[in-house]
Amino acid sequence: MIIASLSENKEKEKRLAVTPEITKKYIDLGLDLLLPKNYGSHLGFDDSEYKSLGANFFDSDEKIINEADIIIQLGMLEEKKFSLLKENQTLIGSLDSFSNKEKIKALNSKKINCFSLEMLPRITRAQSMDILSSQANLAGYKAVIEAFQVYERAIPMMMTAAGTIPAAKVLVVGAGVAGLQAIATAKRMGAIVFATDVRAASKEQVESLGGKFLMVDGMENLETEGGYAKEASEDFKKKTRGSFI
Repeated sequence: MIIASLSENKEKEKRLAVTPEITKKYIDLGLDLLLPKNYGSHLGFDDSEYKSLGANFFDSDEKIINEADIIIQLGMLEEKKFSLLKENQTLIGSLDSFSNKEKIKALNSKKINCFSLEMLPRITRAQSMDILSSQANLAGYKAVIEAFQVYERAIPMMMTAAGTIPAAKVLVVGAGVAGLQAIATAKRMGAIVFATDVRAASKEQVESLGGKFLMVDGMENLETEGGYAKEASEDFKKKTRGSFI
């Protein structure tokens, strides 16, 4: 079985579908891996690192696609590469199925097997294939770092002989995976953290990380049976806007 990955559009996507660590796992499973030259060089992964683990490199995307049984990507392939795909090949990635309906329909018409991993149900059985939680964690962390860069002041309280600098106050709206990581990051940096969410169950999670949960007057518990948030009523949205302005 031959698997492959093509270079992403680096203007939109700097991440890689295959790192050297993942390469070793594929090779240990008895799979052959094909990659384009300079595949990971923009992230400091030299081709020689992949080659030492057993990966093979080709000059052209056309040759890689022609040889591959499975193609692993982070985003949807560029349309100019669609014509190179063969019947019964498999494309796996985060294909953004809602925005790329026509492209996926075109791939299906060519009998290309498409697996869009962001659509996997987030259940215990599929936990090892969850591609969303890790990225949400990073997004929550990065959001706080970038917000503090714009803030341009000290974050923790500082008591000095020249006076006291109060701690920064942070409001996190939404306490899902990204929000909880944002709360934890801001708290670790010394900020006073407030958070709110439409799910009442998140109050305990926020407080466990040292944040203060903000309640909206007449708050509805907008949580589905599966633990996800659902659409709020217009009346509740108005109350929310009034609470935080």
